[in-house]
Amino acid sequence: MDRATLDQLFDLSGRVAVVTGGTRGIGRSIAEGFAAAGADVVVASRKADACAETQAALEAMGGRALGVPTHLGEPDDLRALVDATVDRFGGVDIVVNNAATALAQMIEDITPEAWQKVFDVNLRGPVLLVQAALPHLRASDHASVINVVSVGAFLFSTYTSMYASAKAGLLQYTRSMATEFAPDGIRVNALAPGTVDTDMVRANPPEAQERMAGAALLRRAAHPDELVGPALLLASDAGSFITGQCLVVDGGLAPR
Repeated sequence: MDRATLDQLFDLSGRVAVVTGGTRGIGRSIAEGFAAAGADVVVASRKADACAETQAALEAMGGRALGVPTHLGEPDDLRALVDATVDRFGGVDIVVNNAATALAQMIEDITPEAWQKVFDVNLRGPVLLVQAALPHLRASDHASVINVVSVGAFLFSTYTSMYASAKAGLLQYTRSMATEFAPDGIRVNALAPGTVDTDMVRANPPEAQERMAGAALLRRAAHPDELVGPALLLASDAGSFITGQCLVVDGGLAPR
């Protein structure tokens, strides 16, 4: 190992990354980090204006980027996202399933409509996106899938049973994907954040935000940029022998 080899470990030059929920929060930070590492980055979000703004921001950094309005709950949108990526950049090397909805209801109050929305976006969407991208991932020499789950998958998760259960399901799909796709050289891992200072967390009352941040051993919430290093490890050659794993980035929340 020398400096030049070390620098190459985290280099994503020549690779194409798709990041869902890539216009804000954790997804936006990962998109920026991957662009800084040399990747061509495609961001997906429901809002066309947010996609356009993020594309412009990534291009201003000197990267090549594309924003594609996408609803993770619509299978046709997922196929269109992959097609747009391949049309623009020629393939897909990295998929980051980050988009999610945190719709919360007490178990006694769960409605079929709420259940459908949460599981369509948080579980079915990521699985079908990987399915749509699979032919291109198989053609890649550096294929990596990162499923952003949540430390909530390991906790009691009061009031957020649908979100936590969908994320736990995505964790299991991570392991199943890793097993099924290993012969094709495709690595699949999960990234489990704890409390991160995002719009999703800020939608809670201030006292709830304080509780969430204070529950970790580090006694604070993470900045979204603190997820870039772990994601880069899983996406790049630095993580070339890592598959089927869940990297917990929670400031010491789960042990408590």
